[in-house]
Amino acid sequence: MKAVYVLASVALYINVLTCLDPQLDSEWENWRIKFQKQGTRVGDVQRREIWEANYRAIEEHNQRFQEGNATYKMGMNQFGDLTPEEFLNLTQMTMSRPNTRSNNQLTGEELRKAASSLSVTSIDYRTLGYVTPVENQGSCGCCWAFSAAGALEAQWMNKTKQLIPLSKQQLVDCSGDFGNRGCNGGLPFVAYEYIQSIGGIQAEATYPYATTKQVCAADQSKFVATVKDWMSLPSGNEQALEDALVTIGPVAITIDSTTPSFQFYQSGVFYDPQCTNWKQNHAMVVVGFGTEGTDNYWIIKNSWGTNWGENGYLLLAKDQGDECGVSQNGVIPLV
Repeated sequence: MKAVYVLASVALYINVLTCLDPQLDSEWENWRIKFQKQGTRVGDVQRREIWEANYRAIEEHNQRFQEGNATYKMGMNQFGDLTPEEFLNLTQMTMSRPNTRSNNQLTGEELRKAASSLSVTSIDYRTLGYVTPVENQGSCGCCWAFSAAGALEAQWMNKTKQLIPLSKQQLVDCSGDFGNRGCNGGLPFVAYEYIQSIGGIQAEATYPYATTKQVCAADQSKFVATVKDWMSLPSGNEQALEDALVTIGPVAITIDSTTPSFQFYQSGVFYDPQCTNWKQNHAMVVVGFGTEGTDNYWIIKNSWGTNWGENGYLLLAKDQGDECGVSQNGVIPLV
């Protein structure tokens, strides 16, 4: 029986192997080296099949881009051997609890009034020195911590003229009592409630990111930034989001990242009709807006490293019906 089982396994392996495209061997090996992918031989075959399917999907999409039928390009990245379902399980953000406060929302009218006198048609806080380098959250589902830290870093820069990378790990480890779930999801505004309550947050340098939840080790003597309060933006109001960027600064947001095209976004202005404004599963930071040709876009900092998107950034279609729900849950910390 053991011999039969071994022969059957070998036959299955050979059958699977013959489904692979040998012309992609060098591409596959280069990808594995670049992203340090390892696995067993059979496991490699399974990952290779998924990778090849993704590779072909990327090529087909980019052909449509070349023909002028898409506004963005896709590219192979570290998620190349993941199915859409695996990708979502790796990156998605669990909505731990809704915003139940009724007195913390900025109104569209006051934001419009503040911004109308400035006549700003584009802004990019990266060029103004308000944005820290792109990082990679890895396999820990804590995009909410990177989102919260990114908006707070900008506000602290505005106040002190010092751009300090803040500790995402402190938020992951220590804000559980407020409703966040470490590597299993959370929300930026809950992170601000924690920082406000505890009295501050450490720098990345003194409480570095570890890609996993650990025992809380916050040291109040090392806090470098504080939060007095936080405010939310009018839900679904892109004009209010624009006005907030102009008058206040970068905004912590949540969006729908469940579309397969989002997994391999590389450049251009992302617009996908399948991207909804209600599947809020990923948190990011809006750091500006601009125009490319006739397309308006939001400049959004992600936390998937620089191999994803435009060196870690997303240019998302602006004024296109709240694409991916970009203005559904905007939050700004007050310092």
